[in-house]
Amino acid sequence: MKCFLTGNFNLPNSNELNPENGLVDRLREALPTPCEAVYVCSAPDIPARTDRYAKQARASFEAAGFSFSGFTVLDGRNQQETQALVQQADLLFFAGGHVPTQNRFFQQIGLRQALEGFNGVILGVSAGSMNCSEVVYAPPELKGEALDPDYPKYYDGLGLTKTILIPHYQILKTDIVDGLRLMEDITCPDSVGKRFYAIVDGSYIYLDTVAGKEEICGESYIIENGALTPLSVSGEVVTLS
Repeated sequence: MKCFLTGNFNLPNSNELNPENGLVDRLREALPTPCEAVYVCSAPDIPARTDRYAKQARASFEAAGFSFSGFTVLDGRNQQETQALVQQADLLFFAGGHVPTQNRFFQQIGLRQALEGFNGVILGVSAGSMNCSEVVYAPPELKGEALDPDYPKYYDGLGLTKTILIPHYQILKTDIVDGLRLMEDITCPDSVGKRFYAIVDGSYIYLDTVAGKEEICGESYIIENGALTPLSVSGEVVTLS
């Protein structure tokens, strides 16, 4: 299995694939032509939105020269087919969205179990990438979550990596949730005793489970024990232990 865990695979304000840090070239090398794709949603009960994002994803890839023998959306309408859809896929898209909502859906459909023996490619986007971790850190995102003392920030993920990922750092570093600074007031304090990896859009984590390889590609930062430290710059590849 090969995984590309991104914040966004498109260029900013565009539907064009972002070639930065070799993402598009590596996907071309990893995927057959044509390939069978399954788009796994983040909101199982909002099919119109999921279909729209899936259509946009397919158009982005076809414009870049990729071709599909099939492109199926997996959400609440066909969740009973999870095992069969996953095992016949060459490419699984894990959509972006609200991390806890998607995590509940992944648990509900038994996605972790369905991935056993999967030898294709996973492309995660934002929440979809975050939920690939063994332990998922989901900082508050929606109004009221930061002020809710019972809001859970940690979830069991798909277990594809032990790396705890925070995407969209270029946006989140100035983000405010319920009057609190997401980085300084929430994430940095939460990092005491832990290590988070923050990436900007255009960067990604690459996993090759057969080769036992894990790399962070592009601009990234480590958030650990309340401090943020630059790890890599655009164009750089760092091997993660």
